[in-house]
Amino acid sequence: MPAENEPRHHGLLDVPALRKRAKRLLKALKNTEANDARAQLRVLGVPGPDYRLADTQWLVAREAGFASWPKLIGHADSVAFTARHPGFADPGEATVQHWRCGNDIEHRLRIAGFSGSFHMFDDPMVMGPVPALPEDDYWGVRADFAARAFGLPLSDIQQRQARQREALAQLDGDSELVLWCEADAYDQLFLVRLLASLPAMPRRLELIETDSVPGVERFIGIGQLAPELLAWLWPQRRTLGEDALAVGREAWAAYTAADPSDWAVLARRFHPPLPLLGPALARQLQELPGEHDGLSLTQRLALRILADHGELPIAKVFSHLMMTYEPLPYLGDLMFYALLRPLIDAPHPLVNEHPQADWRKRVVRITAEGEHVLSRQKNWLDCLPAKRWVGGVLIDPDRSPWVVSGAGEVSRR
Repeated sequence: MPAENEPRHHGLLDVPALRKRAKRLLKALKNTEANDARAQLRVLGVPGPDYRLADTQWLVAREAGFASWPKLIGHADSVAFTARHPGFADPGEATVQHWRCGNDIEHRLRIAGFSGSFHMFDDPMVMGPVPALPEDDYWGVRADFAARAFGLPLSDIQQRQARQREALAQLDGDSELVLWCEADAYDQLFLVRLLASLPAMPRRLELIETDSVPGVERFIGIGQLAPELLAWLWPQRRTLGEDALAVGREAWAAYTAADPSDWAVLARRFHPPLPLLGPALARQLQELPGEHDGLSLTQRLALRILADHGELPIAKVFSHLMMTYEPLPYLGDLMFYALLRPLIDAPHPLVNEHPQADWRKRVVRITAEGEHVLSRQKNWLDCLPAKRWVGGVLIDPDRSPWVVSGAGEVSRR
């Protein structure tokens, strides 16, 4: 996984360093060194032996995720220009409310020069019960879940909820909102939850969302980006209208329903106002028990990592999940550990855990039972797992629970 100070992680390209790398590669090629680079150039149709700087620049650009050196330079120039001439430097930006499903970009927005207010809505609706209930009951259910799942004081959670509820209650037709999202289920559920909560169309409602950033090796979320990249994203925002509110309300109702049938239908559709929503709903639907093994996709991937790599510290399992195995990364490390616990604490564990004060360093391994479930010789739902929730769906192994196929079809077991 790239370190957070590497351009492949934060997206801010160091063009002088890349130029120097291209020159070093050219020198190495002329000295009959850099065999790997020579082989890559041969595959690209540049057999040599007379290499030019343009050849190694092309190779460096491709390593950075660009099709060519001019495209790399064009992107770097665009980011630099935006940072020098920010499009948000106008009196109107000061009245904007920036909404995000966490506090991971607030500081970088300030560094980039944004002056509006910042609001966080960080309820991890990808986990635990998210039922269709009256507001007070709903927030109480979510607070109880977070306290149990993450070991946090209930009073702290309730205080944070109170701040977020107050901010939501003040939204009206005069509000000016810009929502910052990425493609994963955590963010897309935040998006539809907020849209479904709006009592009326705000005076200004804009969305910044992306599922990739040029030059970033494995884009996970906008929270990893440098301040200059947040400024670069700003001009790409787009206005949302009543059709987006309608989709948000429909998706939220489907996700909080006890029957996931409508959710499954929405997951198969393309939604023009919210183009990243369908794939996120489809990925989250796979957290229901799989029809063949009873595992959620996250559980299945965790077992697959342990089967592939042997026993590992939990932090390393999480790293493999986020960087390689997970098709649409959405979890934080503590969230992942909470989802892993049922496999450890079950009467017939699928994962064994070695004691260690720091849970991130605890070494885990797949059990024989886990191997049987992973290979579909057993179904996890027959192994007495604890009840759990996905959205508004309660999964009770004793009561014909909902299961999902790999194609996203839901049915009763």
